[in-house]
Amino acid sequence: MTAASILAELEPLGSGQIKRIFMRHGAREPLFGVKVEQLKVFQKRIRQDYALSLDLYASGNSDAMYLAGLISDPARMREADLNRWAAEAYWYMLSDYAVAWTAAESPFALKLAREWMDSGEELVSSAGWCTYASALAVRPDTQLDAGEVLDLLRRAERELPQAPNRARYSMNGFVIAAGSYMPELTQAAIDTALRIGQVSVDMGGTACKVPEAAAYIRKVMAAGKLGKKRKTAKC
Repeated sequence: MTAASILAELEPLGSGQIKRIFMRHGAREPLFGVKVEQLKVFQKRIRQDYALSLDLYASGNSDAMYLAGLISDPARMREADLNRWAAEAYWYMLSDYAVAWTAAESPFALKLAREWMDSGEELVSSAGWCTYASALAVRPDTQLDAGEVLDLLRRAERELPQAPNRARYSMNGFVIAAGSYMPELTQAAIDTALRIGQVSVDMGGTACKVPEAAAYIRKVMAAGKLGKKRKTAKC
């Protein structure tokens, strides 16, 4: 199985409608417009393949790059691999999902999250916040520093209003993750969200909305799911 053979299978699955939607959100050629649910069929078949994931990501085809994140082997990813992926992620489905999910389960998760957050590049910074948020979702609290997470909540509150477009969305997501996955910080996250207020993000002229963080965390609380970790960051 090679990247070329996978691309050949993906091409006929492409949809013009999905392609147009993706391009309104920031995707660009080359891409076929394959639905995520169809990419997950490949994920179930391949499971994890480190070398293939690198080749698919290097293809530059958006569908293949997203699939690379789904089949990546985070334990085998090198720091250089992840930095290259972050640098080459040109729209949010790559930066915030394919890259962040893989990085969050890698040995370099928190180190890279911190470094990427400080980047002057919008999508690299966004990937950093999403990587840390995904790490909160999958790592036991014993592997996390509550003090650092609290400091990052304060940072999000301070920097979000002036942050670049996609970074605002990801900071908001971090607040939600902190409040949902670390019960000792739930109230701090809600208070942070209330002070931040409704987050405004340009969603590319689509009907997508930014979740209201305090309300979202309260829904998690009402469902009795505070602190319930995920098995994997990939979804």
